[in-house]
Amino acid sequence: MRLHRLRITAFGPFGGTAEIDFDELSAAGLFLLHGPTGAGKTSVLDAVCYALYGGVPGARQQGHALRSDHADPETATEVLLEFTAAGRRLEITRRPEQLRPKKRGSGLTRDKAQSWLREHAAGGYRALSRSHQEIGAEIAELLGMSREQFCQVVLLPQGDFARFLRADAEARARLLGRLFDTRRFAAVEDRLAERRRQAERGVGQGDEELLRLAHRMAQAAGDSPGLADRPLPDLVPGEAELTESVLEWAAVARSGARERLACAESAVVAADSAHRKARRDNDAAAELAALRRRHSEAQARASELRRQGAEFDRFRALLARAESARAVEPALELRAEADREHRAAVREETDCRRLLPADLAQAGGDHLIELERRTREELGALASAGRAERRIRAIEAELAALRREAVADEQLLEESSQWLAGWEATRRALQERVDAAQQAAVRAERLSVRTTTAQRALEAAQRRDELTVEVEQAEETRRRAREAAAEAREHWLDTKERRLRGIAAELAEALTAGQPCAVCGAVEHPAPARPTAGHVDRATEDEAHHGYRLAESDLGLAEERERRLRESLAEAHEEAGCASTAELRTALAEIRADQEAERVTEAGGSEAHEALSRGEREHERRQSSREEAERRAALRVARHAALVAELDELRSEFEPLGTREESISERADRLEERAGLLARAGEAVLAAERATDRLKEADARLADASYRAGFDTPQAALDALLSEPERHRLRERLERWEADLRAVTAVLDEPQIREAATREPADPQHTEAALAAATQRLRDTSAALAAAQTRCTELDQLSARAARHARRLAPLREKYVRLARLAGLAAGTSAENERRMRLESYVLAARLEQVAAVASARLQQMTEGRYTLVHSDAKVAGRSRSGLGLHVIDAWTGKERDTSTLSGGETFVTSLALALGLADVVTEEAGGLRLDTLFIDEGFGSLDETALDQVLDVLDSLRERDRAVGIISHVSELRQRIPVRLKVDKGRAGSTLQRHTTAAGRAPGR
Repeated sequence: MRLHRLRITAFGPFGGTAEIDFDELSAAGLFLLHGPTGAGKTSVLDAVCYALYGGVPGARQQGHALRSDHADPETATEVLLEFTAAGRRLEITRRPEQLRPKKRGSGLTRDKAQSWLREHAAGGYRALSRSHQEIGAEIAELLGMSREQFCQVVLLPQGDFARFLRADAEARARLLGRLFDTRRFAAVEDRLAERRRQAERGVGQGDEELLRLAHRMAQAAGDSPGLADRPLPDLVPGEAELTESVLEWAAVARSGARERLACAESAVVAADSAHRKARRDNDAAAELAALRRRHSEAQARASELRRQGAEFDRFRALLARAESARAVEPALELRAEADREHRAAVREETDCRRLLPADLAQAGGDHLIELERRTREELGALASAGRAERRIRAIEAELAALRREAVADEQLLEESSQWLAGWEATRRALQERVDAAQQAAVRAERLSVRTTTAQRALEAAQRRDELTVEVEQAEETRRRAREAAAEAREHWLDTKERRLRGIAAELAEALTAGQPCAVCGAVEHPAPARPTAGHVDRATEDEAHHGYRLAESDLGLAEERERRLRESLAEAHEEAGCASTAELRTALAEIRADQEAERVTEAGGSEAHEALSRGEREHERRQSSREEAERRAALRVARHAALVAELDELRSEFEPLGTREESISERADRLEERAGLLARAGEAVLAAERATDRLKEADARLADASYRAGFDTPQAALDALLSEPERHRLRERLERWEADLRAVTAVLDEPQIREAATREPADPQHTEAALAAATQRLRDTSAALAAAQTRCTELDQLSARAARHARRLAPLREKYVRLARLAGLAAGTSAENERRMRLESYVLAARLEQVAAVASARLQQMTEGRYTLVHSDAKVAGRSRSGLGLHVIDAWTGKERDTSTLSGGETFVTSLALALGLADVVTEEAGGLRLDTLFIDEGFGSLDETALDQVLDVLDSLRERDRAVGIISHVSELRQRIPVRLKVDKGRAGSTLQRHTTAAGRAPGR
């Protein structure tokens, strides 16, 4: 890769635009980039790195402000780099995210970061991409290096390599790991460690499951024989002997459980034999006691039944008389029924005769029936006269109703005629009100629009008045903020200039005897600068700069507020017009008054419209009512004439049938009542006579039936008669007594009962107690047998599970042992790894060995063959890692020593050789991309004249391979030795670049 041109605008300390032509600088092969401290020499390298990778090197990328504080606000920060890589000439331009003044109005706006990549082709450049991601991927593919690798290979920071020489193995591993990208080997270490942890967890879980099974077996075994002297061992997951110990103990537990099972089986057999004998004895005693108890109970029951014999003989006699009386029962029921009918007929006759006239109170039934027939005949003659009388009354009522309807219709016609006569005038008045209301609604709607417009104009005028005052206040605030910002900037620049004048003293305060100077690299400090009166430190400058930034921020906020207020004021002016607030308020009041008047008129229109609608409906109703009344009048005249004619005819035909005392209908009602009374009385008299005859006949039949049944009188038969429930109850009692007597006799006649009565009484309590004891012994031995069987079953099952689990766990344990050995070897913690080298360290050690071999060739040339840089993988003391040691062999003494013992100049020479060697190896690692431009930063001040010549010879030799080497230093002696120089000057307005070419005081390469 070769750099051609770099253009920097408003970047870092460069307030304006600075351009570097690397083609001109590289023509001499070796060029010097120098200038005072803080001028911006390193910022040139930052610009190259930012153009390629979008970031600055190393720690400077944290909190690094890319935009120059000296730049004009209108000038955008930009870096342009032309370079050639892989045979392609490219131009890349980058702009970071930054604030700029707004194009319209005041204040600041934020521009996003932008990137452009172009490729040189015939006739000029053609655009490739503007995407950050695409450009980053393109650069990474062309260069084959990350930003960290590029900064170490192309921008050689000597201070970093000097520290590399003195660093321990861990620090060297971190740097080499970034350069050679050994993350894949670290990933292998992590993967092995993770797999070891996974296998360890699997084995641990398996051991825990095996221990859980062992504890369950211990619970199941209980106090089995043989386990008292050999309890379950106290084991921990992960022990190698855990599986064997658990399986061996399980075998002992199973043996003891089987021994206990055999003892329990023998005990059950003996207990079962004793239990069967006790049950037989208890059954025999219980049977004898039951037979003797039945004999005693039967004797007592027989005696009681014999004492009840007389009572049951009486029951037999009663049942016999009741059976004889059942033959008389139908005659008794017939006589009772005849008696009831006779009494009812006598009562009915008495009641009916009481209602008859005195002359008929003792009349016979036939006479009463004859009188009822005559009355019915007279009633039939009056039926037609009654109907005519009822019709006359109906006609008279209808004529009265017609007269009332005629009066009501006459009033309705008169009222309707008066209302209809004045309706037309009323309708015209209401219609005029409705039309006026509609016109008022249209005018009110128009006034509503004018009201809204006037209201907005008034509100805008009020905002205009308020914003005018606020704009004046904002102008004053912005003016004061601008003055404060100018004063703060002047104070900061003055403070910065005062600090730069005393920067030498500030740097001198950090010097330590025996340690190299950060500027020149010398380890001796004979006359360090001292602070002068009024010296300003970095904290004071930062405070002044912070104050300037705050003032600038306040100014931006004030300008932004003033801009927003002016925009709002312009909008208010445009909306309010030229009229004053008072004029707009008066106009709005007048419009609202007119609108209110129109609304009142519109509201009256609604009432008028409703009244008009009601009037129209009333007009239709009254017109219809008048027509209906006239039609009813015509019909009523005809109906009245017809009714009068019918009434006259009925009166002439039927009125002579009536009397003065009663009407025809009243006389007919009286005759109807008399006929009904005569009919009821005649029927009652005849029914009483028939009931008397039936009662006499029933008495005769009852007397005859009683005599034939053996009873002297009917009353005796009635007394002997029993109801069916009574007969059934007596019969059941008698049958139960006879059955009980037969059953007791049968029990006493049983042979077993008679034999048991002759034997000695048994003792059931004694035999039951013996049976209960035998039963309890059988239960206890059976429970012990079941427990022993369960124990053996559980132990067999758990032992089988433990054996299967142990077989499954064996491959996992072997895998864990294998992974643990590999992970320990890769991590350098295993005893088999004698040098305690991690896998990544081992790879880095091989790379470091390559670097040391390449660097030794240049180191021997720069030290006239005295020093050789070698890699050491010797084991170190303590817990430090081995394999990343660096030693130098001194040819003058023939001894090998650590690089940390080199002097300041020797350290610089060695670190330079190491940096160049590392650049070659990293380049080869990255794909062999040729690096035609290198930069070396500082460290030359620690060399004497001879050493400086030797170093320059080595650097000059790089030119022979068409390389350009840029040295960044402020050592004055190099300005006489290197003819092509690029000077960085600093000033209040920012840093600038100047190119110088002079006659060299030394011919490189000679």
